[in-house]
Amino acid sequence: MSKIKKDIKYSSRNLVNPLKDAAVPTKARREFLTQLALLSTSMFLLRANAFASQNEPSHALIDIKIPLKNEDIFTYIRRETGGFDVNLYKKLIGTANEFKEGDALLGIAASDASARQSARTLIANTKLSAVIEQPLFKDALYDLIQNTTFFDAQVIQMTFLELKNFLLKSDEENIKRIMPSLTSDVIALVVKLMSNDELISVSSKVFNQLPNSNIGEKGYLSARVQPNSPTDNVEDIIWQVFDAWSYGVGDLVLGTNPVSSDPVMVARIEAALHDVLVTFGLEETMPNCVLSHIDIQASVENIQPDTTGIWFQSIASTVAANQTFDVTIEKMQAYADNRRDKLFGLYAETGQGADATNGHSEGFDMVVHEARKYGFLRALKQRIYSNKVSNNEPWVFLNDVAGFIGPEVFRTKEQLVRCCLEDLVMGKLHGLTIGLDICTTLHMDVTLDDLDWCIDQIMPANPAYLMALPTKNDPMLSYLTTSFADHVRIREQFGYKVNNKMWAFFKRIGVIGNDNKPTTLFGQPNQVYLRYCRAKGDLRNDTEILSEGKAAIERIRKRGVPIAEGYGEKPWMLQPALDHEIRELYKDAKYCLWTEWEPSYLHTIQNALVVASMSANRIDYVYHPTSGERLSPDALHKIETHSKKLKNNTPDVQIIISDGLNTKSLMDEGHLDKFLPALYKHLTMQNLTVTETPIVIRNGRVRAGYEIGEHLFGKDTTRKHCILHIIGERPGAIHRNFSVYITVATASIWNYRGKVDHDITRVISGISDTAYLPEEAVVEVGSIVMELMHKK
Repeated sequence: MSKIKKDIKYSSRNLVNPLKDAAVPTKARREFLTQLALLSTSMFLLRANAFASQNEPSHALIDIKIPLKNEDIFTYIRRETGGFDVNLYKKLIGTANEFKEGDALLGIAASDASARQSARTLIANTKLSAVIEQPLFKDALYDLIQNTTFFDAQVIQMTFLELKNFLLKSDEENIKRIMPSLTSDVIALVVKLMSNDELISVSSKVFNQLPNSNIGEKGYLSARVQPNSPTDNVEDIIWQVFDAWSYGVGDLVLGTNPVSSDPVMVARIEAALHDVLVTFGLEETMPNCVLSHIDIQASVENIQPDTTGIWFQSIASTVAANQTFDVTIEKMQAYADNRRDKLFGLYAETGQGADATNGHSEGFDMVVHEARKYGFLRALKQRIYSNKVSNNEPWVFLNDVAGFIGPEVFRTKEQLVRCCLEDLVMGKLHGLTIGLDICTTLHMDVTLDDLDWCIDQIMPANPAYLMALPTKNDPMLSYLTTSFADHVRIREQFGYKVNNKMWAFFKRIGVIGNDNKPTTLFGQPNQVYLRYCRAKGDLRNDTEILSEGKAAIERIRKRGVPIAEGYGEKPWMLQPALDHEIRELYKDAKYCLWTEWEPSYLHTIQNALVVASMSANRIDYVYHPTSGERLSPDALHKIETHSKKLKNNTPDVQIIISDGLNTKSLMDEGHLDKFLPALYKHLTMQNLTVTETPIVIRNGRVRAGYEIGEHLFGKDTTRKHCILHIIGERPGAIHRNFSVYITVATASIWNYRGKVDHDITRVISGISDTAYLPEEAVVEVGSIVMELMHKK
């Protein structure tokens, strides 16, 4: 997801020492966009937009009769069915939502505004206690939320309309008085009744401040520095921290998303981030975090104690959905216990739609799913704060990654704004410090400029924090979010401040003056590096250190990681050249997104068996990615024929190649053409048998590969088999990267449809001629395959 997607277990990678990273061999990409490519981009965009507007998907939308006077949900259900129907109950609750593609795909979205209003009227007339007594879906996580809610008999006798009016008319003190009595489902349902302006009204008066800080306080907007590197290069990461601080941005957490979750690699990054904080004396002011799986972070803490800062985990709304993240209630409770005597506790990430896209919708809507995640974190926070060993009040905060999944959840800027406002209110009513990743994928209908509009619509609601990157474009995750410049603009436009302790630090390093205005050092990361070196006791002259820093910035940029310097006409504007570069990357991403397999290229893949997913075409695939998770009937026939030809000689390894979201990442010279032959050679040298027929999927997703494995390997009961799924990653960075998903299982697992999933899959990502070189990735693939094949 997330970022949630990054919770799949990633492989180890042996990277060179950051002090020697200048020697890492990279091949300069051909001229970024030739005139021909620009023309092609325009043609693809025009074609895509025209096609999309004429081919809107048809969904099974819900119509609801106009309720009788004062009729509530349960009376309506009894009138319609003669009893209680839980499926109708789920549909009524879902129909009350503002329209989002994710709900429509589940068949629980309103057919029109009238149906939506009818559903809202039914909810408005319903008592809180009635919903509490009749769960939409019940499992152990639901029970945990109920058991950590402290019911007030008077509060739960309110109707939802009365609760809504109370929240709108009451001050913060009175709202906080009733918050412990509100279950996650109750919070979700009352949010459905509010307009955007009403959501802003509630959010702008409820605040849950982090202890010993101003983070989450009214009038403050903090920043998570997100210094991502496509190769986990420590130099890339720490220089983005220097960059953020040069703009007076970054006071919540230094939190990077790792490519590799190998404990050794994670430990290396954690140590580097912790060192930056310690060097500047900030280790008790803000934490560091590498957003690997929480098991890995705990392992790293054992390797090098007191370096991991706050512990992160993506969480879900049901027991089954959490299993996708390899998380259980008991595991998270044990980690909560571990954080009781720390300054920094737990950091959770969530996002509407994650549960449904992982196959765990359970028939209810995204807003309720999201609220239950907050209830899970609230329960963990209560546990941390109970029976504390010391007087510390550990930080616990939540990040809502609203737009990261894609257009199958929601497509438009209006839906993104609605989602963010809903989640802010739900998080605050759960008593949580909640920030936003106001973001969009490059296959959603939200542009760079649209994102600015979204920010302006959301900011009056005063989230605790936003993400912060050198530009809007994340160089590793290939999505759009908020930049350092956005933070500077928001502070100027809305009058928001940052944590006082960090503001004093920004003055100390000279980027902010005593007048609270930018100085001549503002936007100069090299000057922050100079002060870092001085704090380390470096006695070299300024010129030598600054020259070293300049060389480092150039190395980082050549690796495709932007470093912002200076500004345009105003301090909150990017330098024109950097702004132009980001817009060209955006154009290239759209070009890559709509490019399909070229028949002439497919002929170069020796013995390729070309099949198609259930996607009707590229448009259907991009806007409804789940259609790419299943194989077409013709594809299944071809797979069965292929399986029969193998007879009793089922290979150890089947290679699968899918276009994913970036066919260009495979067709570019020096990518698949170099990787595939080397992979065959390396695997056979490991004494593994590999089918001579690679299977190529048009419009294919990762789970389509699992389906192929089920058909090929489910009949063999004697040994393990492996699929290696090579797939194009999200476009949007200078690196047109592809990934390899490695899945090894016995026939007893392959034989059960849907049993194989992401939780047993390892991933190597970031492979291209300018990032993780194909010849190096091949060796790692072979190593992981052998490890998994021999693992008991």
